[in-house]
Amino acid sequence: MIWTAKQLAELLQGELIGNPETKLSHPSKIEEATEGSVCFLGNMKYEHYLYETKAALVLIPKDFQPKQNVNSCLLKVDSVYESVAKLLEIYNNKTKAAKSIHPSAIIDSSSVLGSENSIGPYVVVESSCTIGSNNIIHAQVYIGENASIGDHCVIHPGVKIYANTIIGSHCIIHSNTVIGSDGFGYVPNQNKEYQKIAQIGNVIIEDHVEIGANCSIDRATMGSTIIERGCKIDNLIQIAHNVTIGHDTVIAAQAGIAGSSKIGSNSIIGGQVGIAGHLNVAKGTMIQAQSGIASNLLIENGKWYGSPAIDYFSYLRAYSEFTKLPNLRKRLEDLEKKQAKE
Repeated sequence: MIWTAKQLAELLQGELIGNPETKLSHPSKIEEATEGSVCFLGNMKYEHYLYETKAALVLIPKDFQPKQNVNSCLLKVDSVYESVAKLLEIYNNKTKAAKSIHPSAIIDSSSVLGSENSIGPYVVVESSCTIGSNNIIHAQVYIGENASIGDHCVIHPGVKIYANTIIGSHCIIHSNTVIGSDGFGYVPNQNKEYQKIAQIGNVIIEDHVEIGANCSIDRATMGSTIIERGCKIDNLIQIAHNVTIGHDTVIAAQAGIAGSSKIGSNSIIGGQVGIAGHLNVAKGTMIQAQSGIASNLLIENGKWYGSPAIDYFSYLRAYSEFTKLPNLRKRLEDLEKKQAKE
């Protein structure tokens, strides 16, 4: 796909500096740019690449002023990263799946499918399912009985969707994720043997949710585990039974959320964060990677760090003092030795 600098400037509504007829053939990173490529400068630690890049055009912030001569065309935009997202969508050359059902797919006659769906090899759709229109369901996806999927979803190979799961529209679920598996529920009997508690609830995933690869989202013991609209969930994440994730929350890889906890909307949860069960996390909460949450976080838009987590800036101050302890110990030992000689 070949664009001109003028066409891209009009599409991204930016201010073009340079030849409007410059040809643009592909996107690239600024440090690896070649002739004809489009790249961007969003983080100023990469600024030095701007003055040596071979890119045809570079997206830059609207208020940025180059300190040296730049050979590339420049396109000033309000938000570099939003513009990059649009740019990558333009150059997304993935082959569109054929709107057909592969002959090896097994679809129960009681299930209802909308129009323009693509269903790949060895997909299994159990009884009484409802699947909307314009979905792409890749090979070896399993959809349990009475499950529901909206419109314009992409379900990647190997996803397992258990019975009674409800998935909205415009969702993306990546390979080998399991939705609706049993919640971790057991009760010890008089002999201290653990007996399983039946998990009879379901999972509800609202619109515009993306779930990464190899995630596990457990169904509720009773009621529903709920992922609200617009959530973005990275790879390798465990969400336990009866958890609610508020809308437009993002969760990074290897995080785990224990049963019945409620995460407020617009929260940001870093990688390897652990959240204990039956907790409430206020909306807008930011949790630094590898933190452990053992109690309620009720302050909206709060920032937390550590395990157990404390206020983010308090943690940084405490850690700064912690790093001084070896020197303080040595000074104390030197003083004790000096005193002992006197």
